[in-house]
Amino acid sequence: MNDKPNILLIITDQQRWDSLGCYGVDFANTPNLDKLASQGTVFENCYVSNTVCTPSRACMMTGKNIYGHGVYRLYDTLPDDEILFPKHLQEQGYQTALFGKLHVSTHTVERDYRHPNDGFDVYEMCHEPGYNMESKYQSYARWLKEKSPEYYQQLQKNVRLPNVPEEYHMTHWAAERTIDYLDNYNGEKPFFCMMSVFDPHDPYDDCPPAFTDLVKPEKIPPPQARISNNEPADIDRDRRGGCTPWYEHSMAEIREMRHGYHSSIAFLDHETGKVLEALERNNLTENTLVIFTSDHGDMLGDHNLIAKGAFFYDPCTKVPLLIRWPAKITPHQREHKLVQNIDLAATVLATAGIDEEEIKKLMPEAYDIFDNDPPREGAFCAYRNTGTCRYSETRYFSPEINATMVRNKRFKYNLYYNASSGAPAGEELYDMDNDPLEFDNLALKPEYAGIKKQLGNQIEKFIAGEKSSRGRNI
Repeated sequence: MNDKPNILLIITDQQRWDSLGCYGVDFANTPNLDKLASQGTVFENCYVSNTVCTPSRACMMTGKNIYGHGVYRLYDTLPDDEILFPKHLQEQGYQTALFGKLHVSTHTVERDYRHPNDGFDVYEMCHEPGYNMESKYQSYARWLKEKSPEYYQQLQKNVRLPNVPEEYHMTHWAAERTIDYLDNYNGEKPFFCMMSVFDPHDPYDDCPPAFTDLVKPEKIPPPQARISNNEPADIDRDRRGGCTPWYEHSMAEIREMRHGYHSSIAFLDHETGKVLEALERNNLTENTLVIFTSDHGDMLGDHNLIAKGAFFYDPCTKVPLLIRWPAKITPHQREHKLVQNIDLAATVLATAGIDEEEIKKLMPEAYDIFDNDPPREGAFCAYRNTGTCRYSETRYFSPEINATMVRNKRFKYNLYYNASSGAPAGEELYDMDNDPLEFDNLALKPEYAGIKKQLGNQIEKFIAGEKSSRGRNI
């Protein structure tokens, strides 16, 4: 029997931080995740390194900022020589398993090609339920075809279906496969198991019908549907031409989206609860580090924006982070320090016994969350023409949208700039203590010039590191 801790990482897709009861949301139906939170630590300020799936997940799985691995955009591909952190866990004697979404490269690459350094002994992948259903790597599709050939054919024809029955849902599949893995765990090696689901990503209407009744639509507040003063023009370009343009939807439709979104979270909470029960049933709870988080958030109509894109408001950049480890972590903790999704890789490797010096060589900008002294001074999020433009033949915006966010303990500064000249193209400065909804842009007020300069210097250092890296210049 190995005395190293087991590790269970649960990743959702596009889940904003304020979507769980443990974050003070009174309309959420998330009893299992709230219980998990009460048994460990709730992190109040976890920021992603990019606002779109592929780069954010590449950051999370390598422990590097975007310029460290070169995945800048939605359809970029992670280079073959990059190493996902489960590979390092294998070298530490762990058995590793993936059930669900990886998405460190574009889905067409992952359809045909498995990354040589993904580090998974068990690789049961599904990018999205109706995508690439004939791919040899689409494990959900094979499971569904065996379980219900009729429903498989419906999904194959339509790609996306509403009101997916509970027993056929991808989240149920990922949980079922994770539970089977835990039930058959023999204890010879410590395990790292990653359950990665597509919920609550749009479409917002795929939740099993029974779970839509658990969240009362009348209790969900309407979106904060207004625009901050002196908003950078690039944000409106994304609002009108991004993958989910806001202006195409009525307020009634957005309210319906919000209901479907939170209903999906109620369902993933239900399935997560069954996975946590499997840990308990197999006497694995005490020495298993459980991490629950997401790759980025969803605006859901706030600031007149939907989904994710070229903006850094908290509903998009701040995600839930819950960590439980009964053998080491005191329950009922709330942590306010700044952490980032790249820190999860460093934390997992430190937990597995890799020393700090080696971790810093592998991922220089990542911190072990449990040993963050001195604490992180700033959280960075970089957008490099990352998301798609529905009106462009090249998929992406032209001229490019490039911006960087830095968040310190109190302020958030967002700088937009011209890709070729580097000249500023817009800026935002928010006092997060007094303006948490981010509507009062202080960037043009002279009394905040010192704060803006201080944070601007941090962005300059971040960009300097980017330019000296192997990635493309900005």
